[in-house]
Amino acid sequence: MLILGIETSCDETAASVVKNGREILSNVVSSSLKYHKKFGGVIPEIATRHHVENIDKVVNCSLYNAGVGTGDIDSVAVTEGPGLVGALVCGNSFAKAMAYSLDVPLVTVDHLKAHVYSAMMRKDAPRFPFIGLVVSGGHTRLYLVKGYDKFIVLGDTLDDAIGEAYDKVAKILGLEYPGGPIIDRIAKKGSRSIRFTCRPIKGSLDFSFSGVKTAVLYHVKGEGCPSTSLGTGRVKGEISNIAASFQESALKVIVNNTLKAMEQHNLKTLVIGGGVSANSRFREMLAREAMFRGLKIFFPPLELCSDNAAMVAGLAYRLQGEGKC
Repeated sequence: MLILGIETSCDETAASVVKNGREILSNVVSSSLKYHKKFGGVIPEIATRHHVENIDKVVNCSLYNAGVGTGDIDSVAVTEGPGLVGALVCGNSFAKAMAYSLDVPLVTVDHLKAHVYSAMMRKDAPRFPFIGLVVSGGHTRLYLVKGYDKFIVLGDTLDDAIGEAYDKVAKILGLEYPGGPIIDRIAKKGSRSIRFTCRPIKGSLDFSFSGVKTAVLYHVKGEGCPSTSLGTGRVKGEISNIAASFQESALKVIVNNTLKAMEQHNLKTLVIGGGVSANSRFREMLAREAMFRGLKIFFPPLELCSDNAAMVAGLAYRLQGEGKC
């Protein structure tokens, strides 16, 4: 079965053709990131306009790369949310029109569940149940996953998502947007010697990153920091130390909460999705825990960490098989 997936939840216009829920025949992404950089974050109106102007080109390119025509498509899948309202409307309108014109089923897919599924598009896919973790620009969420459409929320972010925290700390340090990849890169050259506090929420598996972001701001403005701005005068080594210390503090809370969830539910399998799952230090920390605790951890390939339509089409195949479309 060939499913055409469409993803327009944020700033990426994406389309993909996936065979039988796992074999990716094409995966095309057109990003509007360069238009958002100067604002330090995603501007919904710009993202939506990019979708409107490019969705037909992206879908046609995806079909061409897969070597198929519209008549070969068995179903159309689209992200129904969460995401930017205007962006979602664009993708859903296009997908509905296409499904109607082809007289094929339309399958709507939850964006976060699709991120978890992105790590399952492999031959040795994990078996249910397992703990699912989404770490991205807009979400930090823990799930107990019992099936393709059976997700129970165990923990969620109460303020900033981890990706948002990275972006805001990057701005404090005078670094470019998006902050995640840059901080990950420069943190490798730094020392984790600065003690930033990022505490778990007592009695729950929820997350909060606003405090550690504020701690970084106070550190930059307070003692031990030159008064010149980071963009014009701070020593590169000091920026690396701040980045490394912030990253360690924030990621440690995510790792610890995830391990608690696995212990509480007596599970040894963890499946991770979302843009921050590409973070090299995060992968190192979890690989170490897996080695000592005998855990099985599934990450998506790097090309499926950020928003893409392959994960949407892949999960849609499973949902359609379970009668959830």
